Amino acid sequence: MATTPLSPAEFERRPDALSGRLESPLVAWVRPISAVAVTLILIGLGLANIATRARFNQVEDGVFWDVRSEGVTAVEVAPRSAGSGAGIVSGDVLLAVNGRPVYTRQDVSAFQRQASEGTRLTYTILHLGTRQALNITLSAAAPSRSMYYVLAAVGLFTLLVGASVRLRRPRDQATLHFFWLCVAFFGVFTFSFNGPFDRLDWVFFWGDAVAMALLPALLLHFTLVFPERQLGPSTRPIRALIPLMYLPAPVLFGARVALMIRGVGDGAAFSQAFEALDRGEHIYLFLAAAAAAFVLGRAFGEITSLTGRRQLRWIASGTILGVGPFALGYALPWALGVNPPLALQLTAILLGLVPLTFASAIVRYRLRDVEVIIKRGLAYSAFIGASFVLYFAMRRLVAFAFGNDADAHTGVVAALATLVVVLLAQPVKETVQNALDRVFYRDRYDYRRALVGFARDLNSDLDVVRLSQRLVTRIVETLVVDRMALMLADERQGDLRAIGDYGFAQAVPRLTRASSFVTRLDSGHTVALDDPMSAAFFAAEEVEFWRDLGIYYFVPCVFEGSAIAVLALGRKDTDETFNSEDLTLLTAVASQVATAIENGRLYRQLHIKADELGRMREFNDNILESLDDGLVVFDSDERIVRWNHALETFYGVKRADAVGRRLGDIFDRSFVDALRAARHEKPSGATLFKVPIASHPASGTNGQRRLLVNATAVPLQSPTKQSSVAGTILLLENITDRVRLEEQLQISEKMASIGLLAAGVAHEVNTPLTGISSYTQMLLDGADPQDPKTVLLEKIERQTFRAAKIVNGLLNLSRPGTAAGERIHVDINAVIGDVVSLLEHQFEVGSIKVRRELTDASTTVIGIEHQLQQVFLNLFLNARDAMPRGGWLTIATRIDGRQLVATVSDTGSGIPPEQLARIYDPFFTTKDIGRGTGLGLSITYGIVQEHDGAIRCDSALGQGTRFTLTLPLAASESARRAAN
Repeated sequence: MATTPLSPAEFERRPDALSGRLESPLVAWVRPISAVAVTLILIGLGLANIATRARFNQVEDGVFWDVRSEGVTAVEVAPRSAGSGAGIVSGDVLLAVNGRPVYTRQDVSAFQRQASEGTRLTYTILHLGTRQALNITLSAAAPSRSMYYVLAAVGLFTLLVGASVRLRRPRDQATLHFFWLCVAFFGVFTFSFNGPFDRLDWVFFWGDAVAMALLPALLLHFTLVFPERQLGPSTRPIRALIPLMYLPAPVLFGARVALMIRGVGDGAAFSQAFEALDRGEHIYLFLAAAAAAFVLGRAFGEITSLTGRRQLRWIASGTILGVGPFALGYALPWALGVNPPLALQLTAILLGLVPLTFASAIVRYRLRDVEVIIKRGLAYSAFIGASFVLYFAMRRLVAFAFGNDADAHTGVVAALATLVVVLLAQPVKETVQNALDRVFYRDRYDYRRALVGFARDLNSDLDVVRLSQRLVTRIVETLVVDRMALMLADERQGDLRAIGDYGFAQAVPRLTRASSFVTRLDSGHTVALDDPMSAAFFAAEEVEFWRDLGIYYFVPCVFEGSAIAVLALGRKDTDETFNSEDLTLLTAVASQVATAIENGRLYRQLHIKADELGRMREFNDNILESLDDGLVVFDSDERIVRWNHALETFYGVKRADAVGRRLGDIFDRSFVDALRAARHEKPSGATLFKVPIASHPASGTNGQRRLLVNATAVPLQSPTKQSSVAGTILLLENITDRVRLEEQLQISEKMASIGLLAAGVAHEVNTPLTGISSYTQMLLDGADPQDPKTVLLEKIERQTFRAAKIVNGLLNLSRPGTAAGERIHVDINAVIGDVVSLLEHQFEVGSIKVRRELTDASTTVIGIEHQLQQVFLNLFLNARDAMPRGGWLTIATRIDGRQLVATVSDTGSGIPPEQLARIYDPFFTTKDIGRGTGLGLSITYGIVQEHDGAIRCDSALGQGTRFTLTLPLAASESARRAAN
């Protein structure tokens, strides 16, 4: 069956996961069970050893007895002992004790265990072949070293630590190695022979021997392989020699076995050899411990992973603090033949730090707090030392005050005084703590203290963005982190977005509310992604995502049970992680930041509300000012409070001049009276249509102008009291231009009807003209040219043709030349000729002379003929109207590249410059009402644009007007001209 591959994050969290997948459930259970079984057996043996030592009657005869071929023989006799005083010498054979034969060493020990100090025993001795009876008075043995019980307790503690680590991670190879290292520690410290040399005592003896032989090699081996590191050029040869490290263990153990089996003839030599072997083992242990410390020192340069460096720092601290004092204070002096005093023997207690720190490194417990724990330990040690110094000083002071050093109450009074001083002298402890902080943090110390003060002052800054940048800068300077971001919760979605950051090459991603971190952040807990145990609670993909960005810590800023902001931080520039003091400092800062951010957000919300209110007022003002109709708001006293721009424009009164004045002071009396009457008749709203008012003189250069307006008055309701009327809104719609346009449209409709009537009349007239022309031609046919009537008939014929041409021109203008607006080739010169012939009579009546300057080249364009006729007809009619007393109309055409240019010029009155830009607007005209619709040039402009052309007007008052039309030539004509 296929297995799901482990993610890197999962493998880091559970380094034993891979091996666990490859083993059977049975094997997985065997490991912890075997560790528990071994631990229980060893604990039972250790407690038995301690109980035996406690029960053992420490009396002796001062003789080391051993079984030889001749019997139980005195191998060595201690000087100034009970045996030496009775005359026993080396080589004497013990035959019986109190008349009972002895055959083994244990038989002698049995008599001694049953006796007490001062007991007299009768030894039957064979001395140089002579049988003697000697009386031996047993004396107390040398007092047992109380240090054994301390070492035994350390051994039991070490075994329990190793077993617990093994049970927590049974599939981790490092825990197995550590377990056997703890077993060796246990054997050395707890197993010790007591003297009876029974079977159980031999178990203790050989257990101690085996543990002592293996402990140095196990310790050095463990420091070589843990923490895990890459094999470098300098490490490979050392690891290759690991099997050789265990070579001294069998050599030393074999030497002990050989010494015990073989023995020596000279008791003193045997004792010396035995003691030398013990000292050699201790020297071996000391050298191995020194080598282990050296290996750990070199490992600092070989290990690059952050977790490995933490483990290494923890192990090195435990080894130095635990093994160092014991090795230098007890083991080394004892190995050199010096019996250390009791004070140095107590350094063995510190050996308990070794398994404890090794276990912490393996399970990664508080690895980041090595410096913190050391610093606090030093602080407490210094404080306790100062307390002892204070006690002795108080004791001296009390003794001096009472003048009696031997008084038993002196110590009690000094202790009570010291206790009071210690409890009340908090500044002493703070002084010690601050001094150690300065030593540990050096130049960072002042920054850390300043950061706390800075966090308290954050509430004075209500700008969240500026606050975020200041906070990020200060934390980066204080903790020397490589990157940081302050992430603020979005008020709508709740996602956290960065508003201030440092050290990021790109934008910081947002932390969504769906993140597995958010629940823990909302509860006020810091999320540490570099802590495998902590990271195990979150989604592995998310942990790896933030780790890849260099973010390892999320410190929440909690307000009312929710993280309103988060401090996202990387590691220190030295690639070190934050310790508990760093995180405590950040937590304290975060609580202040939460309050400051909430204050800033509330302040910003107030600003937003104020800005929103301002924007609403501005929006309302814009609405009122954007109205095309005039708006007046006046109160119940008819005093004006609002006056919009549109009313300024067409009525001519500025807002500043109108606001505050009464309605009757601004408008005509008749208008105000009519408005009051309408309001009185319809209080809910009234409208007056086409009311005449006179504009203010400032609205135009010609003084007052009569206006027509539609006036609508509605009551202004109070926002607090719906039934209360606060004033009146008056809307004034200027309909003056619209009325005039309506009149022009009516005239246009009338002219269109006349045009249709003219077309019908032209059809009717064309029929009699045809008859007249036919009859005239019949009369002329065969007429005498000399007959005067012939001349009259010819005149009748010419006038008939002329009338028919005019009628045909009217017909052409009244109907489209092509169906559905189909575009054809149109000769512009011909169009101009047709239109001019149509208006020839009007030009003659108006004393207008026509000058034609038409090009001889082809003027063919693609277009709709009747629309082009309309263009020139409108231009000619406008020229006629501009010259009421006569003048010259010049019509010219020319070819400019692929364009046809036609100009229509007159010598009329011209167009004012301010009206020149509006001549193409629909219904705009400078003619009197009834003489123009204002649609001619607008239609002309539209037709020219539809024909892809352009029209331009040049005019000056009193000098005439010139219209220039540009139309594209037909394709064939353009190609021909391009070829020429």
